[in-house]
Amino acid sequence: MKITGITFLIITSVMLLLLTILASTGTSFAPVFYLMIAGQALFLITVYKVLTDDYKTSKTFKDGYQDHTPGLDE
Repeated sequence: MKITGITFLIITSVMLLLLTILASTGTSFAPVFYLMIAGQALFLITVYKVLTDDYKTSKTFKDGYQDHTPGLDE
């Protein structure tokens, strides 16, 4: 199973949310420190995966924004 960039983003977000909760509840230093180091490493991997993800779209700049019809003046 190939893990996509958005999956890494969700995992990283949950991990760093857990870090915040543990740090605010007074958990001992060691688990918080190791979770922080793992979260930073996972963040770097996530950035790399998102930037190198093989994503294709048929949209171009001429298509404009999806909430605005090109050429329609209000």
